[in-house]
Parts: sequence; C-alpha cells; structure tokens
Amino acid sequence: MSKLLPLLTMLVMLGAGPVDAVLPAEVDGRPLPSLAPILEQVTPAVVNVHTRTRVQVRSSPFFDDPFFRHFFNVPSVPRERVQQSLGSGVIVDAEAGHVLTNNHVIDGADDIAVTLEDGREYAAELVGADRETDLAVIRIQAEDVSALPLFSADSLRVGDFVVAVGNPFGLGQTVTSGIVSALGRSGLRGLEYQNFIQTDASINPGNSGGALIDLRGRLIGINTAIFTPSGGNVGIGFAIPASTAEYVMDQLVRYGEVRRGSLGVEVQDLDARLREALDVSVQAGAVITRLMPDSPADQAGLRAGDVIVAIDERPVRDVQSLRNIEGLLAIGSEVSVRHVREDRERTVRLVLEENLDARISGRRLDERLDGATLVQAPQRSRSGGVLIEDVRRNSPTWRAGLRPGDLIITLNQQPLADLAQMREKFPLDSDAPLMLEILRRGVGYRVILEP
Repeated sequence: MSKLLPLLTMLVMLGAGPVDAVLPAEVDGRPLPSLAPILEQVTPAVVNVHTRTRVQVRSSPFFDDPFFRHFFNVPSVPRERVQQSLGSGVIVDAEAGHVLTNNHVIDGADDIAVTLEDGREYAAELVGADRETDLAVIRIQAEDVSALPLFSADSLRVGDFVVAVGNPFGLGQTVTSGIVSALGRSGLRGLEYQNFIQTDASINPGNSGGALIDLRGRLIGINTAIFTPSGGNVGIGFAIPASTAEYVMDQLVRYGEVRRGSLGVEVQDLDARLREALDVSVQAGAVITRLMPDSPADQAGLRAGDVIVAIDERPVRDVQSLRNIEGLLAIGSEVSVRHVREDRERTVRLVLEENLDARISGRRLDERLDGATLVQAPQRSRSGGVLIEDVRRNSPTWRAGLRPGDLIITLNQQPLADLAQMREKFPLDSDAPLMLEILRRGVGYRVILEP
C-alpha cells in the first residue's frame, strides 16, 4: 500500500491540472495500464451487421375486399414497408468469410450487410441459424480481413476482467469493460439451451452478436442479451460462452442446422413432493417421466422414476441443466449418466443418438420442404399429424404459404399419424409436386409444393 500511495498522489495531481493535460505514458519508469494494444488487434474482427426486412402492411381491412379495390380502382399490389435493424458480429474465419452473430439480429431478414471497422461494406448470405441458442453464421466475400477465433475458456472465473466490443444503438464500434459477474446463468425466455456468462460490462441494444474478450484479447463469448427494466443497460448482460458457440457454429457450417443428440427421455424437475414419493434423499436432479422405446436411455436400462444427477460428471440440477448438457453433445458421443434409484446411486454408459422421430428439418426429407422444422404433434392432437415448429423466412416452404403452428394431416392425400410415418414415405418423386393438407387454427387448407 505504501508503494501505491505516491502513484495515486501523482495521478491526482496530474488530474488537477489544465483541461488539456495528458497523462504520461510512464510513471516512475512503469507504463500505465491500457487495453489499447489488445483492442488494436481485436476490433478489426468485430463488425456491424445491418438488415432490411420487407413486411406487408394493411392500412385498412377494406383493401382485402376485391369489390372495394375494383370499385375504387385500388391496385391489388401488396403494400410493404421496410424494417431495418442493427447489430454486431465477429469474423471468426477470415479465409471462409464466416461471421458469427445472434440469430435475432438476422432472423427473417431479406437483406444482410456487414460493415467492417475500416468502413468497407459487404453483402452477406446466411449460412445457418439456430434459434434455440440464438446463434447464426453469415458469410461475406472479402479480402484482407482480420479474424478472432473462438477460445473455450474452461478456466474462466467469476471476477475475471472482460471487455465487450460491439455497435450499441448504431453509434459505431464501442468498447466497454467489466468483470464476469456469474457463470452458468439460465432463465431467459425463448431459448432452449442456456448457459450464459453474466457480466457488468455495458451491453446495450445493438451490441447483440458482438465480442466478449478477456484481457489477452481472446474471444470467450458472444454478447446476446441484457436484463433491463427500462430498456437501457443496468449492469446485467449475458454472453453465450465460446464453447457453446464453437459447437453450434461447426454444426451450422457443416449442415446448415444444428443436429443434436438425445438420451431419449422426458423429464421434470425433482421437487419435495416427488422426493417423498420416490423416497430419495438427493436434493436436486431431473426425474425421468417417460422413455422413448429403443432409445439410448431405454437400452441402457434407465427407468421412469430414476433421478438423473450428472452426465459425464457435470451436475444435473434440473430439466434446464440436463437440456443444456444433452443439446450440446455431439451425436455418437458416449457419456456416463449418474442417476439415483431407490435412494441408491448408479451409473450407466450410453451413446447419444439423434431422435428424428421427434424433430427433423424438412430439407432432410425433401428439398421442397426446405425451411420448415417438423416435430411430433402434441399427444393432445386428436387428428395426429406433424407439427410445423418453425419456417425460415423466404424459404420454399415460406413462399408456399406454410407457417409455424400449421399441422400437417395428410401428404399426397395419405393421412399422417406421426412424424415417424411421414419419414417412412420419403423419398418421393422429385418431379411431381407435394400436396399437403394442413390445419391452421382449426381450418383446413391445401398447400402445393412444386418441384
């Protein structure tokens, strides 16, 4: 402390001088700490991402009436307005031109553009996006660009200093600093897989998709969200860890989607009522309520009522933590599952498989179904069928008129009981159209998907 006082006194004295006074580069022969050298290496890889989305608008319900349009000579051309949004991204592969950003930055965009730190602007194309982790990869064709590879920081600790770089409010590249406030955060709405780094480095609207780096300039996270009661920063920001981003990006580049392994179980949180009913003393875990027939868990001997407490020695506290672990393990991974049965701890090993009878992308069945994510319809659906969970904007299925929430009940006039039965019908004649009968809010429609 005695050595620090002269330095603090000198800094105070320097701060009390004229307004245009400049701190020296050194004090007592020691350089003043600065992030500038690190940022000079990092910021060229952080880009601004801006998008344009054309949406149809209705100024009056009368414009939907053909008689009204004919009588008043109103053209039938759809009225549109253009929505624009701004965000951030990080070039993670200079040779391939891959830019990592958030899904919500580019979701539904008709046009995506990227502006580099030096002002160069490039059109970007979507490589793939994953709503469940809020990550997306876009591609630019550019030369002489810098990249910032992902760094999986397993040693990251609460209290470590971090720096956020992004494009808040469209102001241009901005740098803020703080510390890691917490690790393994979850509970944000709308995302299936959550394992966030929490930081008090200022993250504001427009920072989404930007870089979170450590003091060595390594990319340890992708800034994605803030907690705010007012719309502005209150010191609670969230970043997707590099380990998660790396796995998702690899899947998106390889397949255009994320293909996830599955234990083949349905689970619920262990609470006091279930703890008493199952007569177990463990305080946290995920209780198996149902096993898919012939699933990895079923074949390994797990049963309904077993309490999963760890996967590969990573603790399972609840349903969310199990999903986080399961969803970020590659298909074919061999894992150990520690569980409690009759208050005795047991361990089994199993190999994760992809459950295509629960969820599959449409293009894996047929190119004409590209853009749609198909899932098994809820058991409460009396008509059976296959539920369309998501439809990518401007995809073939979007242009054909399919939308999230549609229930496919027939394929080429043949009834569909479930997703497994639909998968069995492919491949089909690629030169003939596909005819789907769907239910939308209880009303039946026919949709034709042309070759």
